[in-house]
Amino acid sequence: DQSQVQRYLSGKSIRESQLGLIMNGFLKIPMQFLILLLGVMIFVFYQFQIAPLHFNTSAQKAILLSTAAQEFKELEAVNRTTQLELKELLLSPDFFENPTKYDHYKKLVYQDKTQRSEAKKLIAEHTQGIETNDKDYVLISYILTHLPKGVIGLLLAVILSAAMSSSASEINALAATTTVDLYQRHNSDKEAHHYVNASKIFTLIWGLVAIIFASISNLFENLIQLINIIGSIFYGTILGVFLVAFFLKNIKGKSIFWTALITELFVMFVFYFDWVSFLWLNVIGASTTVLLSILLNTLFSTKKKI
Repeated sequence: DQSQVQRYLSGKSIRESQLGLIMNGFLKIPMQFLILLLGVMIFVFYQFQIAPLHFNTSAQKAILLSTAAQEFKELEAVNRTTQLELKELLLSPDFFENPTKYDHYKKLVYQDKTQRSEAKKLIAEHTQGIETNDKDYVLISYILTHLPKGVIGLLLAVILSAAMSSSASEINALAATTTVDLYQRHNSDKEAHHYVNASKIFTLIWGLVAIIFASISNLFENLIQLINIIGSIFYGTILGVFLVAFFLKNIKGKSIFWTALITELFVMFVFYFDWVSFLWLNVIGASTTVLLSILLNTLFSTKKKI
């Protein structure tokens, strides 16, 4: 009958949503590892190779066409000398055993940062509408200057394909979860095509939410850091919920629901007051969720007995 069909479709949607989340985990964990490894390798590369004074090539071209071109070139020459001294120190055999060399290395690192800050000030003062923050341009600059043109095109195609695939799977998962767990739970007397149309509407809504986040993300200093901050705020609690579901079968739904809410508020509180680095929020969220769920479950069970 109609109710059996609805239960079947609901169960099928839940299974598909769960399978999608599991496959996302299997794919994204190694992908995130490779992304972090790529960042580490680029950092190591520029420890032994001369890095641009400013990684945004558009900003470099703009400043070289301005009245401050000569000043920028002179700053580039000074920075190149600083970087060469840094490389020589790193390659010296007794670098880690010689405190004097290490102290000199720290001074040169400070000089390098100061020179880069001066370059940003020059760009901001003598150009209009140019992005002075070049942190998000490090990878692009490396790709454009050190990879063959054919590989660059292939890499850009891979990046765009991965971005579209990731966005599509996440929006579909959000729409399916919203339809099954929220909408269908409170509207269980509709026909199958009604839920299909509802999922399309929720897909559109979540797509608009993603566009809004993308539109305001450029207001932050570092896009990659912003993404990691947002993830760190929520991922720890989500991981804790999964850990409880897999390993603590006696925890009831009421306990984990209130645990997730309290933990998320606590994580936001910790982030707002900047007590620890945002990367530690994952550990704090997961561990707090597990411990608090046990405590609340014990408390709720005791109240029922009384």
